[in-house]
Amino acid sequence: MATPVITGFEVVEFEDRPLEHLGTDYNGFNLVYENGGSTPRAGSVLRMHTSAGITGEILSGPGLAAQPRYANYLIGRNALERERIYQDLKRALRQSARMGMAQIDVLLWDIAGKYYDAPIWELLGGHIKPLKCYASTTHGDHNGGLDSPGAYADFAERCLEMGYPAFKIHGWGGSLTNLEIATIHEVGKRVGDRMDLMLDPACELETFAAAVKVGKACDDERFFWLEDPYKDGGISQFAHRKLRQLISTPLLQTEHVRTLEPHVDFALADATDFLRGDIGYDGITGVMKLAHAAEGLGIDIEMHGPGPAERHVMTSIRNTNYYEMGLVHPKSPGTFTALYTDYRDGLDAIDEKGCVYAPEGPGLGVTLDWDYINAHRTNSYTIE
Repeated sequence: MATPVITGFEVVEFEDRPLEHLGTDYNGFNLVYENGGSTPRAGSVLRMHTSAGITGEILSGPGLAAQPRYANYLIGRNALERERIYQDLKRALRQSARMGMAQIDVLLWDIAGKYYDAPIWELLGGHIKPLKCYASTTHGDHNGGLDSPGAYADFAERCLEMGYPAFKIHGWGGSLTNLEIATIHEVGKRVGDRMDLMLDPACELETFAAAVKVGKACDDERFFWLEDPYKDGGISQFAHRKLRQLISTPLLQTEHVRTLEPHVDFALADATDFLRGDIGYDGITGVMKLAHAAEGLGIDIEMHGPGPAERHVMTSIRNTNYYEMGLVHPKSPGTFTALYTDYRDGLDAIDEKGCVYAPEGPGLGVTLDWDYINAHRTNSYTIE
């Protein structure tokens, strides 16, 4: 087959299905249960066309990756030169938080898989295997959903009965430290001897002292990890090194730093125990580099969020533990997309052992629901 040269981009914007029974908490950011609530959302598909007739396509946010400055560089390039493109974009976007390069990278991997008629995990050297999941909750609310430590513990027991081997608490907004600690103890008391437990305050705790208190509660209940506890934004190496000196629960950091070098710096500074990989920010190429760096350091990497690309990467590396099935809630369908015809995530998307598997078709191996997307299209444009 002829070399697939990039010829242009297409962006299709549409009105996505709203998030049912979900609203936002005190600051308008965290998703929480709201009976009868409906949170609207917009979606877009980014498509990369090539001279070989192969099109890469992904669900995306706003069309960042198709801005003219990206297109001017990419059009005319060999779509199989993923490493060259990754390195060029990494340099060019160093003062733009490197936003958009991840979407370009995933599109290139989708094209490569279709070109070679192989799933991405096969190109990465992986093999199909079960991916153990943890149920990752929405934040705590005051609306009759996850509104008490007991409600979290009830939901953890339900997830355990469904087959989940692990459960992650996204706790309370507003730095409600005592309520956070009570939730840790209640969930730990109910299921701690039967599930791995994690806590992610999502940088809500106001002070280092609050993070220490919450960390010591996690110690008491032998939590599997503590993630992004307080309002440094998850980026202070010094602070998390100090936190590691004061608690015994392993830390999972680096969701909020970008590219390989800052992640490795975090680990070498003794500021984390697990590394976080985010394909939505660093792409498949970047996260694979990070996974191999972590393996060289003898530590594990955990993927942020669910999705086809995350499954392909996890299927291709050794040093990872759990697939994040999130965000889930006992009274809401959660935050999952329903825009594929042959793939889904969701609370009940696991098998009886609490596992999921990577798609086996070429590239990402998933088919977008174009009937829905076209019926709800709001705008589209091309860049050539």
